[in-house]
Amino acid sequence: MSPRVRIAIVGGGISGLTAAYRLRRALGPDAHLDLLEASGRVGGVLHTTTVGGRTVDVGAEAFIVRRPEALELVTELGLADRIVSPTPRRPAVWSGKRLHPLPSPALMGIPAGPAVVDGLADPEDVDRMSGEPDRSMRWEAGADTSVGQLVADRFGPSVVARSVDPMLGGVYSSLAGDIGVREALPALATRLDAGAPSLTAAVGDLLAAGAGASGPVFGALVGGYQVLLDALRTAAGIEPEISCPVTDVTPSGAGWVLDFGKPRDPRPYDAVLLAVPAWRAGELLGRSAPDLSAPLRAVRGASSVVVSIALAPGTELPDHSGVLVGTGEGLRAKAFTFSSQKWAHLSDADRPVSVRASFGRFGAVVPDETTEPGVDDRLRREALEDLDEVCRAAGVAPVSSRVVDAYVQRWDDGLPVYAPGHLAAMSQVLAARPSRLALAGSSYAGVGVPACIGRAGRAAAELLADLT
Repeated sequence: MSPRVRIAIVGGGISGLTAAYRLRRALGPDAHLDLLEASGRVGGVLHTTTVGGRTVDVGAEAFIVRRPEALELVTELGLADRIVSPTPRRPAVWSGKRLHPLPSPALMGIPAGPAVVDGLADPEDVDRMSGEPDRSMRWEAGADTSVGQLVADRFGPSVVARSVDPMLGGVYSSLAGDIGVREALPALATRLDAGAPSLTAAVGDLLAAGAGASGPVFGALVGGYQVLLDALRTAAGIEPEISCPVTDVTPSGAGWVLDFGKPRDPRPYDAVLLAVPAWRAGELLGRSAPDLSAPLRAVRGASSVVVSIALAPGTELPDHSGVLVGTGEGLRAKAFTFSSQKWAHLSDADRPVSVRASFGRFGAVVPDETTEPGVDDRLRREALEDLDEVCRAAGVAPVSSRVVDAYVQRWDDGLPVYAPGHLAAMSQVLAARPSRLALAGSSYAGVGVPACIGRAGRAAAELLADLT
């Protein structure tokens, strides 16, 4: 392999930056790596900013530490001392105009048994759960269905709306009815494929198998995700080209040519890594790889908005790490994160109290100031009105009069929708990729930061194998 190999990484989110870092480590300082980002900054859906004088994440804020990819990368970059764990406080669920304990034990909101959701689910659905182990299980091995359909059939619709939807909404910005079982819960699908006699038995087996796991599930970084983004950029030895949208990707000899439209000239590369959403990759490959383009363009995106709020120091909140809102429960927000109560490093008594309000799920329009002037002010108002209602229900004084700052972050098509069959379709796409072109990002192997890091590393390895 020539030390002067030229590789383009299209997309400057965590996937593109990780891929650039892996390629630099493998190829050394002489390799020519271009990281091209269409927007005005790198990071993608990871974005750290200042609200009320405090550094906070207004995109993803945490990662699963029981998956190795993020933890290993952070440690490899010398940032292990930045990792923090959540406090012992637990989230609550908003239903019936009051707060309920988050169902536990549960598997992504699917309760282990009827007692877990007694008082939260409708009584008839609690009874339905009690009798579920005695009902015949209809499941076709290898098939896929939505999580919502499966749970509603076995446990009842109120269990979906008040337990499963709130959990999946926070991860995928989608309802349970939009998300495939194999996509969100592959281990559950495997248990059912193997002949689990009921959903209760399958969930119980999986929870028991994980009962020996110790330590926290989630971690975050002091200083926010910007710390990781900066470390990757430095270690990769690259200067990203921002506001640099790519318009076309075409084969040329053994490599590829990127077009940018005016005023930039086309550039030839030995290899290209597309670290962009699936539908965007499909658009770029529309002329050169139409069979690959079609399934990529078929992937849909879910939009959301985060309203980050800074309250005056000492402001009291309900004694939870946050609140997940059941479907159809009257609040406009889908969730609140009480960041200063969830993370100890944000809990200084003399600093503003940090709260995140989240809006938006797949299928719901997320307007911007262009289509709805003043919408950001409306979202701030609705976030505070909903938060006041939650506080009153918990016996805490309303907080809207104690706001010192607020920031609205919009994520248009921020997450791909993992509909039933999505992973199978993406697996076929990855298997059919052309030589010297690789795909990375949240569309292929999971939406979480560890999954994106893992897929980026595999995409980089694929290119290296092609170039050898």
